[in-house]
Amino acid sequence: MFRSQLPSVDAAAVPADAVLLDVREDDEWAAGHAAGAVHIPMAEVVARIDEVPDGAPLHVVCRVGGRSAQVTQYLIAQGREAVNVSGGMLDWEAAGRPVVTGDGAAGFVV
Repeated sequence: MFRSQLPSVDAAAVPADAVLLDVREDDEWAAGHAAGAVHIPMAEVVARIDEVPDGAPLHVVCRVGGRSAQVTQYLIAQGREAVNVSGGMLDWEAAGRPVVTGDGAAGFVV
């Protein structure tokens, strides 16, 4: 499956109640993430597949959309309904969507 054929949605169009899986690295997550997102770094998704939320569709996000596209492709191959968030957290932040840290304070995307 090519990335162009992957289901995707612009960050600004992700529903407010969407189930989000953030596949960025720990330092990226710590600097800022979408409130309520689940964090599993891309390299750990296969080993932690049982921790991946069951939300349908599952919105997968990274910094710009490349890593999340790969994870989206993997999840679809596993029979999961997944959607890549185009533009990632950079577009999320640019669209004015909230970015928080672990303690709920305002965060930023690195």
